[in-house]
Amino acid sequence: MERTEKQKMLGNELYLAEDPELVSERKRASHLLRMYNATTEEQQEQRRKILQELFQKVGDKIYILPPFHCDYGSNIYTGNNLFMNYGCVILDCNTVEIGDNVLCAPYVQIYTAYHPVEPEIRLSGRELAAPIKIGNNVWIGGSAIICPGVTIGDNTTIGAGSVVVKNIPANVVAAGNPCQIIRHLS
Repeated sequence: MERTEKQKMLGNELYLAEDPELVSERKRASHLLRMYNATTEEQQEQRRKILQELFQKVGDKIYILPPFHCDYGSNIYTGNNLFMNYGCVILDCNTVEIGDNVLCAPYVQIYTAYHPVEPEIRLSGRELAAPIKIGNNVWIGGSAIICPGVTIGDNTTIGAGSVVVKNIPANVVAAGNPCQIIRHLS
């Protein structure tokens, strides 16, 4: 039996993003995001309801300040006590697991999506996506970029402006482009 484009996408295989099922799911997310981003600070319960409809899993005490953007939403799993500041983006073409007590400064970008480096494959319209996992008690500084396939361990701090291209272990401070361990926490 042939795999659907969605199954390929979630399996980190080449897939066609313009598949009708995927286009429909992105339109659904776009509609929910338009509603979410139009809410005011007095509408916390409305925001929570929209996130519950948008995300696959929503923990307790989730605060995401608009504007917020994602591709599907349905591939995002959040733990408890998540705070995302203004302008965060999650390209969730594959799963994004965010642990408990995660703090994201403004303009954090989490990208599961990537493109083939071979021009002929890239020009065919096929894309790839690799899952991202962010552990518990993680702080991600402003404008940091988390690249496809990365895992960030528990209790880790990622410095502002960092580009995280490989896994970062637990209990460290890491920063830079590419992001590297600066020090280990005791």
